[in-house]
Amino acid sequence: MKSKREYLTFRLNQEEFGIDILKVQELRGYESPTRVADAPPFVKGVINLRGTIVPVVDLRIRFACPSVHYGGSTIVVVLNLSGRILGAVVDSVSDVVELAAESVQPAPALDTSIEQDAVVGLGSIGPRMVILLDIEKLMLSPSMAVSA
Repeated sequence: MKSKREYLTFRLNQEEFGIDILKVQELRGYESPTRVADAPPFVKGVINLRGTIVPVVDLRIRFACPSVHYGGSTIVVVLNLSGRILGAVVDSVSDVVELAAESVQPAPALDTSIEQDAVVGLGSIGPRMVILLDIEKLMLSPSMAVSA
C-alpha cells in the first residue's frame, strides 16, 4: 500500500481543497461554456475539448460560495473519471502536494453542501488544512446531474 499520495490543491472562496492528481487530465483557463437548457445552475454548460464534449460544473456554485467571480485566475480542472471527461471550475489552483497517510485526518461529520462520502479527510500541510475530496464520488453523484 502506498503511504504517500499526490493531490492537486485548489481554492474555492476561502477554502483549500485537494483531489487525487491521477484524476486530473489538464488545467485550462476559464472560457464561457455553451449553456445547456434546463441544467442546474452549477452546470455551466459544455465545452469542446479537441473533439470531446465536456460538461463543466462550477464547484463554487455547487458548494454555495457567497461570491462567484470569473477572472484571470479562474481555472477549469479537466478530470478523467472512469473514462468520463468532466470540467470543474475553481477560483485558482495552488500546487501539487504529497501527503503521507499520517498527515490525513478523518473529516468530522458536518452538515455541508458537500456529500459526506465525497470528503476523504483533512490534510495537514504545515499550517494549512486542505479538505481532501474523492472527486470521482463527488462529480459522478446523482446530485451533480452529469452522470452517464
